[in-house]
Amino acid sequence: MKTNLKRRQGFTLVELLVVIVIIAALAALTAPMVIRQRRKADQTQATNNARQIGMAMFEFEAEYGSFPDSSTADTVTKNTATSLTLGNSSSNDYFRQLIAAGIAQNEEMFYAKTSYTKKPDNVFNTPATALIAGENGFGYLLNGTSGFSVSGNSARPLAITPLLNAQTDGTCDPDMFDGKAVVLRMDNSVQSYSIRTTDKKVIVPGGRTLLETGDDTPWGSSGVTPTLSAPEKKSGAS
Repeated sequence: MKTNLKRRQGFTLVELLVVIVIIAALAALTAPMVIRQRRKADQTQATNNARQIGMAMFEFEAEYGSFPDSSTADTVTKNTATSLTLGNSSSNDYFRQLIAAGIAQNEEMFYAKTSYTKKPDNVFNTPATALIAGENGFGYLLNGTSGFSVSGNSARPLAITPLLNAQTDGTCDPDMFDGKAVVLRMDNSVQSYSIRTTDKKVIVPGGRTLLETGDDTPWGSSGVTPTLSAPEKKSGAS
């Protein structure tokens, strides 16, 4: 006697809906973790690049007497006969001195993921291609218009990312690295400092903000005017 078994054809609509709901729930649970891991990876990349900038800065300071500023730009131009534009209107201009001096061998070391950056093309042999807008993610700190040197307070910030919209007031974007700012210090260490949620200011040791001066700050109470030179934003960045 033969028994005809009726084969089941696919899933029912209810079963498909249940599967879709489960997948959506799993995606909702894992998405924040994936985003956090991505931000942590971006922060790690910025930290590693900041260390490379620090090493290049120390080599530059040993050769030219201070970190990059307008006076060292003139000396670099004279010593190297570079054709690169070494201005003073952005941190790109100052960092470009490291390239012109033959110390920085690539543009990738200046990259940090922000709303205003793009991946560097690593072409830097002409004025039109060397560290152009968007290829640098770090702001650069000077004493007014003069470059600092290693003789100052070792806790003083030297470079910072991610600045909020590439501004010069020290505000940073808390969404890039999970509420942290990557700060290169004068002692060539790289620290992650918290970004205050109320005004997006970076809080440095002592509980003060990045550009505040005083006895309880890395800048001290006299003789120092910390000035932040911001990077140039990529085309189309707000």
